[in-house]
Amino acid sequence: MTDLETRAVTVNGITLNVTAQGVGPLVLLCHGFPETAYAWRHQLPVLARAGFRAVAPDLRGYGASDSPADVAAFTTLDVIGDLVALIESEGADDAVIVGSDWGASIAWQAAQLRPDRFRAVVALGVPMMRRAPAAPSRLFPKTESAAFYTHYFNEPGIAEEEFERDISATLRAIYFAASGDAGPRDDPATPNPFGMVAAGRGLLDSLPVPQTLPAWLTPSDLAAFVQSYTASGFRGGLNYYRNLDRNWALQGAFEGKTVDVPALYLVGERDTGLAIPGMDQIIAAMPALVPQLRAAEVISGAGHWLQQEATEAVNKALVDFLRSL
Repeated sequence: MTDLETRAVTVNGITLNVTAQGVGPLVLLCHGFPETAYAWRHQLPVLARAGFRAVAPDLRGYGASDSPADVAAFTTLDVIGDLVALIESEGADDAVIVGSDWGASIAWQAAQLRPDRFRAVVALGVPMMRRAPAAPSRLFPKTESAAFYTHYFNEPGIAEEEFERDISATLRAIYFAASGDAGPRDDPATPNPFGMVAAGRGLLDSLPVPQTLPAWLTPSDLAAFVQSYTASGFRGGLNYYRNLDRNWALQGAFEGKTVDVPALYLVGERDTGLAIPGMDQIIAAMPALVPQLRAAEVISGAGHWLQQEATEAVNKALVDFLRSL
């Protein structure tokens, strides 16, 4: 097995910070928010030992990667363009794409649009969904007293100021509240960072800040994430949310197109997404959108940060799926 590599790669007009390990068929690992490539620290060596070339970029706007000034430069299509160029930079023809949270949404659309480049897909947490009947900003709830968190994120500078006030406390609160350690999602007392935000308040106001870290997040792990966000801020990651309506408009060009490559879906039993009304039906309907879906597996006790919380289960599922291709 080769050693872990970190390098800067120029792709699609920007520079990405990339962590990689191994030799063999290419596997791209795409993180979510608020994470970085470090979220895949437990998968890189396992995939390398299994005979694959595992590559985890800090996606545009995150970590040590470039963060364009233009908010409109953070559409899903921009990110897919980065990943296509990253495959080329590796000297490969194609890759299996694996994504969690935002990375899962990107992975589904990458496989949908470019099956020639993304020969299989694994999504953690976020299922493949039909295009919504209207722009997200019109569908997500908003009242005089509270608004869905995506509306809060959409206001430039507001969430940045809140999150960057105390980056360690921010990450501890969000990581805990979205994890399986926070409690079952059908319990109203379980905190959820991806729900409603009261008018005139911040997202963090309703979240506890645990003094003891969950077992899956060591002090050195937290320090790595804090160091990244201290350097980059949260603007880049938040800009993905600021393109939700733009993404919806762009998706009109491939309305109804299925994902026509082998696929695997994994979700934690306590994932925050499962608290969204209708999510069970969305997951059940996936085979119509993903004809080659091999399985949709629920991992007991785990929450939203699946590859970090349930390392062994995710690694086994990943390696088994990759070897089956």
